[in-house]
Amino acid sequence: MDSVIKVEGLYKAYGATIAVDDVTFEVHEGEIFGMVGPNGAGKTTTIECLEGLRKPDRGKVNVLGIDPQREYHFLHLHSGMQLQQSNLPDRMKVWESLDLYSSFYPNARSWEELLVQLGLAEKRNTPFSKLSGGQKQRLFIALALLPDPRLIFLDELTTGLDPQARHVIWDLVRDVRSQGKTILLTTHYMEEAERLCDRVAILDHGRIVALDTPLELIRSQGCGESLTFTVDKPLPVEFINTIDPIWRLDIQGERIVVYGDSNQSSMVSEVVLLLARLNIPFRNLRSEQPSLEEVFLKLTGHEMKD
Repeated sequence: MDSVIKVEGLYKAYGATIAVDDVTFEVHEGEIFGMVGPNGAGKTTTIECLEGLRKPDRGKVNVLGIDPQREYHFLHLHSGMQLQQSNLPDRMKVWESLDLYSSFYPNARSWEELLVQLGLAEKRNTPFSKLSGGQKQRLFIALALLPDPRLIFLDELTTGLDPQARHVIWDLVRDVRSQGKTILLTTHYMEEAERLCDRVAILDHGRIVALDTPLELIRSQGCGESLTFTVDKPLPVEFINTIDPIWRLDIQGERIVVYGDSNQSSMVSEVVLLLARLNIPFRNLRSEQPSLEEVFLKLTGHEMKD
């Protein structure tokens, strides 16, 4: 499989603060590759080194076959970039921004087609300041797509958006990848990485602590499924003694939680059948699958924070 990005031993510090510490990874053509972690983990510094916006202190960076520091103009023409902090003049209309930016590229895509593709046709005459957060992000994706790039960088694309707008952006990202594009995105939303990415690098304190597909990351860390339900009376001893010993039972008063291995898909049905066989009334049954959030907690020992 061809590599669009190759990074070896990337290191970047700001004075005594080490932002990126010996980071190595590859991004394959046609995939959505995610870098996840909390603010300050080194995601934005890494992506800015790949975009040629920052010079690494050490290490090798190859993007689309070139050194982004030495051949920034080539990278600019063949990649699309959505920066973490992006803005446009308040009075600039949607169509004006697309028309202006398209003039920067010799073989730009039709910005009128992008207006339709990204659902902005009705907002073509709307000033930037009057767009919603989700509409602004769609416009930034359109600007990133203007050079018809092989590679697209998306840095914290959905930060600050409401859940509905975030899901709209996710659909747009999937649609862009379906056009044969390679996408590298950074996010501190674990659900976003789990839903979108083919592979994920988890960063913490400037280092990659794990890298694999979301499913394999979850499996490798042994994060299990949980089943929660509520009972009106204490659980009988027979239930406690009969439940499969490979599962862990946590009794929190009326609230019962059963933890199992992520590969034990039969846990829910077996627990429910046991409750029915012993005539134990229950309510508020909820099953939760393991997630990247649990993987991050297990690897780093601390929670994700916005």
